[in-house]
Amino acid sequence: MNKHQLMEQLAFCIEKGKADKATPIPPDMKDQDGAKEITATLLEMGAEPEELLNGALIPGMKKIGDLYGEGKAFVPHLLLAARAMNAAIILLKPYFDSGKIERKGTFIIGTVQGDLHDIGKNLVKAIVEGSGWEVVDLGTDVSSEGFIKAIAEHPEAPVGLSALITTTMVNMEKIVSDIRQHYPDKKILIGGAPVTQEYCDKIGADFFTLYPQEAAEYLNSLISKF
Repeated sequence: MNKHQLMEQLAFCIEKGKADKATPIPPDMKDQDGAKEITATLLEMGAEPEELLNGALIPGMKKIGDLYGEGKAFVPHLLLAARAMNAAIILLKPYFDSGKIERKGTFIIGTVQGDLHDIGKNLVKAIVEGSGWEVVDLGTDVSSEGFIKAIAEHPEAPVGLSALITTTMVNMEKIVSDIRQHYPDKKILIGGAPVTQEYCDKIGADFFTLYPQEAAEYLNSLISKF
């Protein structure tokens, strides 16, 4: 394959969740190179790391994110795509660390205090990271203090709050209020199965979505405003 064909194949591997040669899915790609091997080959061919990110990895993640938003892909597909993306990102990490690839920005995310669910948070993290952002993952059961401390360390970073059960939504409201007391203009995104646009408006958050790709698109829209 030439470089162009390999770039297209890499994007396809991300979309389909083909992390490496040993990954058995999709069945019709069994024993074929996956994202890890193709990324290594492209780098050896002299492809620029940023070219791989913007020309294959991000488009691949966007495709699966869009399919999820359309109801044509489901959580397991997103998790597989995230695994494939991570297999490629590991090879690009030295270029991020050296500054050769510039991140779009930093995004802070965590599941709110009292809630130990992390699937939704992890999906958003994967899509946003795959879109070219540095993600600070605070984990689950994160208090106001945890979010505020992270914001102090990354003052320009937007913040994402996740809640997967109705009983922890009250904590989401408190955390938004506490963040606003310290950082009135901070961009705050919220999401999770029980969360609605009405609730977003009620607690004073800036953006609500149930779809990871929409969160990435919103963050990308903020870049020029930083």
